[in-house]
Amino acid sequence: MISTESNLVLVGVNHKATPVEIREKLAFNQVKLEASLEHLVSCPEIVENIILSTCNRVEIYARVENSDQGIQLLKDFISDYHGLSRGSLDQYFYSYRDNQAIEHLFRVSASLDSMILGEAQILGQVKDAYSTARALSSTGLVLNQLFEKAFNVAKKVREETGISERGVSISSAAVELAKKIFEDLENYSVMLVGTGEMAELAAKHLISYGVKTVYVASRTYERAIALAQTLNGCALDFDAFKEELYRADIVITSTAAPTFIIHKEMIEQAIHKRKNKPIFLIDIAVPRDIAPEVNDLENVYLYDIDDLQNVVNANMEERQKEAENAMEIIKEEVTKFNNWFSTLDVVPTIIEMRNRA
Repeated sequence: MISTESNLVLVGVNHKATPVEIREKLAFNQVKLEASLEHLVSCPEIVENIILSTCNRVEIYARVENSDQGIQLLKDFISDYHGLSRGSLDQYFYSYRDNQAIEHLFRVSASLDSMILGEAQILGQVKDAYSTARALSSTGLVLNQLFEKAFNVAKKVREETGISERGVSISSAAVELAKKIFEDLENYSVMLVGTGEMAELAAKHLISYGVKTVYVASRTYERAIALAQTLNGCALDFDAFKEELYRADIVITSTAAPTFIIHKEMIEQAIHKRKNKPIFLIDIAVPRDIAPEVNDLENVYLYDIDDLQNVVNANMEERQKEAENAMEIIKEEVTKFNNWFSTLDVVPTIIEMRNRA
């Protein structure tokens, strides 16, 4: 890899080593962000700077006159600006320069450094940070090129690897399994038994993939009505849901019942009424809502919270494998950026030679 003295530096903290009670003290809201960018760019030591502040990280990317001094200045700035002692934060700070700083930005933008590997949100946050900095003229030629390159790298990683293809949440795992059972979810139906947050997320995920009909049952009928309205569905009285199970292709349970509320006989009746059409049961309650022997029935697919977590874990392992391919792309793109940067010293020389000719 070409070694360049770009005087690019990065100082930051993130979720990997810094607890949330520290990160929240170091966060920059929009007003603080704009004021900080303007302050830093007015410093003689800072040529360009961009601040990335999210719930999981606070990072300042800068091109400086001197890398060692620039790193110390940025650490002091973060500490002083938030009224915290530098000594209390040194254990959390990390800093990179030149190639390491470039690679880190590419990793962050491509979500290789995220809490959830492969998530898409971080790229939008990096773009927002760049847009804010550029609007305030705190960036210049090098950081503009670097961040534009980072966006292209993130796109390339997403297109050329499978890092974001497999779901790594319980709700996405539920959709993945449903698609294996029913293939196309268009016009299928889901019933929620219980109004837990995870069940609601799973239902919304299913709806986004084409599920059209939603039933909601809760021991508190008012909650059933409220959630049904949110999901554009139909509320059921809790005592009535057992008779209506046959209407649902997918059933998600999330009650706080101390014992099973759905037994084998109930599902047998539902399958009979469905004329043996498959039914997918998702039990995310602890204690479980559905008796495990239900899974012995034909055309019945029962998954509990541990089963879904196993799917998530397997998908995360696949994403980790894809991350290795992503790193190869990133290393290539770091070299390309360095090649571009190395031409910056050549251009003035060529112009000078032409002027002399």
